[in-house]
Amino acid sequence: MVKCIAIDMDGTLLNNNHVVSEENADAIKLAQKNGVEVVIATGRAYSEAKDVLAEAGIVTPIICVNGAEARKPDGTIVSTNPIPLNEIKKLAAILDKHDIYFEIYTQEGTYSKDYDKAIATIMDVFMSASEENDYDKVLKAAKERMEEGNVKLVDSFEPILEEESHVIYKLLAFSLNKGNLEAARYELLELGIVAVSSSGKDNLEITSADAQKGIALTTFTAERGISMEETMALGDNYNDVSMFERVGRAVAMGNAPDGVKAKAHIVTDTNVNSGVAKAIIESMAKTEVG
Repeated sequence: MVKCIAIDMDGTLLNNNHVVSEENADAIKLAQKNGVEVVIATGRAYSEAKDVLAEAGIVTPIICVNGAEARKPDGTIVSTNPIPLNEIKKLAAILDKHDIYFEIYTQEGTYSKDYDKAIATIMDVFMSASEENDYDKVLKAAKERMEEGNVKLVDSFEPILEEESHVIYKLLAFSLNKGNLEAARYELLELGIVAVSSSGKDNLEITSADAQKGIALTTFTAERGISMEETMALGDNYNDVSMFERVGRAVAMGNAPDGVKAKAHIVTDTNVNSGVAKAIIESMAKTEVG
């Protein structure tokens, strides 16, 4: 019996227009009406998640930045799990060594030193979500992200790293050189202080070792007296695998890479075809039959 549903955003809940379809929104509200806990689990910062959900009329708790932050439905911060500030320079040095661009996600926003690479980074996430994505539309959406101030351009990260009050949740790294990415991934993991996943074909999502969607979801369900066996998770990329490995019902999107599908119990339809709604309705039908 499914008592909790955790849903990723990009490539999962959101379609190729980067909005929630009416079918997905209705299915979530139906699940909630039937007493099912629904939580959004995203790699996005809260600032980039809340407005999209609000437009669809979806009110849920949110696990943000791959589990580095958890928020109540009203936006109140419940918990944080940042990367220790004194370790950031080690991570940055590894990425710089391999000539890999990266952004810094903090409690005050996301920072970049390169406009064009910031655009390429978000396009990688969006384009990886579905082969049906229209390049021009994705480019427009990426530029809007910058214009809305969701990513702040700076000349140097030094002031951020030197300010002790900064809380750093994630480094989002991007490179078209897969060899460099893999070399950096290996070195980062060798440090033993971070988790490294990905949300696109050419990126690395670097968070505290304890800041993973699966760990955050385990805490979320435990606080509500729900077992992970009674939980369903839906996702489309490797930063969703930590949820898949813990829940009783892991659902990969039809647009997910084969490696992600292999980690799931079930494969639903694509994000374009409201696969989230179909998976929710199917799970509720099984619960009723049970």
